[in-house]
Amino acid sequence: MLAERLLSAAVATTQGSYFTDTPRQVPSLPGPEGGKQYLLYAHVPFCERLCPYCSFNRFPFSEDPARAYFKSLRAQMRMVAELGYTFDSLYIGGGTPTILVDELCETIDLARELFGELEVSTETNPNHLIPEILEPLKGRVQRMSVGVQSFDDELLKQMDRYDKYGSGAEILERLQSLEGFFQSLNVDMIFNFPSQTEEVLRRDIEMVKASRCNQTTFYPLMASRSVANQLKRTVGMVDYDREARYYEILSRELADTFEFSTAWTFSRTGGGMIDEYIVDYEEYVGIGSGAFSYLRGDIYLTTFSLRDYSAAITGGRMPVAVGSATNRPIDRMRYRFLMSLFGLRLDKKQFERDFGVKVERGLWKEMLFFRMFGGFATDTEDELTLTETGRYLAVVMQRTMFAQLNSLRDAARNALAPDERQLLFGDGTTCATGCTDEG
Repeated sequence: MLAERLLSAAVATTQGSYFTDTPRQVPSLPGPEGGKQYLLYAHVPFCERLCPYCSFNRFPFSEDPARAYFKSLRAQMRMVAELGYTFDSLYIGGGTPTILVDELCETIDLARELFGELEVSTETNPNHLIPEILEPLKGRVQRMSVGVQSFDDELLKQMDRYDKYGSGAEILERLQSLEGFFQSLNVDMIFNFPSQTEEVLRRDIEMVKASRCNQTTFYPLMASRSVANQLKRTVGMVDYDREARYYEILSRELADTFEFSTAWTFSRTGGGMIDEYIVDYEEYVGIGSGAFSYLRGDIYLTTFSLRDYSAAITGGRMPVAVGSATNRPIDRMRYRFLMSLFGLRLDKKQFERDFGVKVERGLWKEMLFFRMFGGFATDTEDELTLTETGRYLAVVMQRTMFAQLNSLRDAARNALAPDERQLLFGDGTTCATGCTDEG
């Protein structure tokens, strides 16, 4: 698709100039600005199995370093409170946040002690949908997001998830047992995996409908360069030419049960809570090793080294660096444009109030592109909304931006000390206890 190729190249170029190759260390995150709402994101980088397509900061689980890490995570949360931040929403991602449910509960309880009543979202994997993990979270967590990726057994095997998380049929049964347990149950899926066929995609869609979840997110495969090369060697090259066709299939076949909440999130008709904090909150604070923050137009990156993270927090410092090369008004305008359209509507009046310029003038190239390819369903003085083509273009922009972030993650991971890199890429035996040593 010509529009996809042109837009991917344009976003990669503009975002590539925004992210720096050499993050600049700073003493701390900046404090809050008056009148702004922020979300708190907490990262838990431990998994029982490292998926080959994932670029997030994650390490093989070992109990002692994981418990030490949660202690440091709570200490950083207190630092953020001392900066003066308040939050009404907490999103806990990973990794696998439910890896130690008692530590997770203590972390959620501290957040409510520091910031008051919070709406809490957390991620988990299918093998953690068991009473001993779920019962302590009842009442503590409002939104649960389960990383399913696919119900197809062959795909699960290729993703190295089948042995650990069970078959598609077993995962479906666990999801169905959760009906009504949380306010929102989201099922995370992947489309355009190299070996995924249209038949497999359609079967996944039917399984999602049967799962009784009230929300599903179908992510396009967002591969950084290193991940794409790894996939090419194992299951095949990522084919972006078919991505639009797959998106059209899932949009059409979900429509009888779900409606669009964002360009790739679908809520069951008549209810659902959007599980996309980047839509609800323009700025957010990230805590934990590998977490990102977006504040005042800058990206802040927390060290990917568990050892450095623990040492800094123990010493009363935040191990953060500025990961953006520029902080120009046009960078902020592009971010607003991307996130607003991803959320299906851009408020033109608000854009002009915030940036002092109409979107047609501030982002004339972007506006021309969307108009030329028929991306806008509504284009008035007040708002922009999207056609089906426009929604796919929003997916392309978001996927390309996340791929750029994944490349930044790859660079941070490549800078790890040899023993921590061995833990990720070797046999998993080195650094089993030392990477979060607090002494």
